[in-house]
Amino acid sequence: MATLYLDTAAVAKMLGVRRETVSRYKHDDRSFPAPDIVLSGRPGWLLESIEAWRAQRPGQGAGGGRPRKHR
Repeated sequence: MATLYLDTAAVAKMLGVRRETVSRYKHDDRSFPAPDIVLSGRPGWLLESIEAWRAQRPGQGAGGGRPRKHR
C-alpha cells in the first residue's frame, strides 16, 4: 500500500487555517514538524506527524491572552 503524504493545502484544511498560515508555521514555529518527504521541492507530511504536533500545542484558553471580563 502506498504511503499518503499531506501537502501544504491538505495540512491547512486539516488544521482549519489558510495555506499561508501553514507556511508561516514552517518558518516561524520551531515545534512545527519538518516535512517527512520533499518531492520536486514540495514538502509532504505524514498524517501522524501533523496530529502529534497538533496534540502537543496548547488548546483554547490554555494560558496567555487577556482575561475575560466578568459580567
